[in-house]
Amino acid sequence: MTRAVDPQRLRTVHLVPLTALSADGRLNLDAQARHTAAMAAAGVRVFLPAAGTGEFHSLTADEILAIVRTTREAAAGALVFAPVGGPIGQALDVGGRALAAGADGLLFMPFQHPYLSDEGARDYYLAVLDRLAAPSMIYKTAPIPSNDVLCELASDPRVIAVKYAVNSLHEFRGAVRRGGACEWLCGSAERFAPYFMLAGASGYTSGAANLCPRISLAMHAAFAERRTDEGFRLQQLLLPIEEFRARDGDSYGISMLKHALACTGTPVGPPRPPQRQLTRGEQAQIEALLPPILEAEAALAAHQPDLSRTR
Repeated sequence: MTRAVDPQRLRTVHLVPLTALSADGRLNLDAQARHTAAMAAAGVRVFLPAAGTGEFHSLTADEILAIVRTTREAAAGALVFAPVGGPIGQALDVGGRALAAGADGLLFMPFQHPYLSDEGARDYYLAVLDRLAAPSMIYKTAPIPSNDVLCELASDPRVIAVKYAVNSLHEFRGAVRRGGACEWLCGSAERFAPYFMLAGASGYTSGAANLCPRISLAMHAAFAERRTDEGFRLQQLLLPIEEFRARDGDSYGISMLKHALACTGTPVGPPRPPQRQLTRGEQAQIEALLPPILEAEAALAAHQPDLSRTR
């Protein structure tokens, strides 16, 4: 099932689309498709549907597949990576069906298992890679997998990227220097992306881009082109979103964005439990911080052609 993915195409913003739900908590695939198409028209070229900000841990295997398939259809020409995790059999099942549905590759989600070891993590990754032979990204948010294991796997041609979300820049820089030809990416979004890019990251994951994709893409371009002042100016626009999401142990990460997107006229439903439900006061705070962000996004949109047919 091997397919080629040019790793240089990963040198951009990787959007984790919000998962659209109806009021009764069911998937709303029509809304999902509209939102995905809008993100593609804004210039997003890498999608990680049903991953962390997409409520991976609250979705069934069939729901993940439905979201991946919808993303593939709505973002033709973009790269789509399907999340895999949990029991090894489930990872193989979801991964195999996602690739058959048109996913370009796989995203190994962080482990949720107890009693972890590097040896076990390596066995897990290789079991999936050997069976599915798909271009894959490994997502690090914890000590395991260690940098030693990541650097070992980075020499495997099937591992095309590491998404690094442990905010230790010294350790990240050391891994980049040791880690072979794969792409090293910031998994901690816009708050940390400039510093990761200085240390060698070529792209980063974003949830905020669900709300303002053009600002995030422009920020990435500015830092990639070493236009540092402009990059930090754009980051400053995005920080109110990211700082709100980071409250109370990042527990507003999904609910904040879902309410903000609804305020733009693109409702995607509430998050599923156990995600935080917002109070009316919290909703009002989100509504108050949106105007300058949406104004800046609209200004960029006014000067950008529709990119949905130019991928």
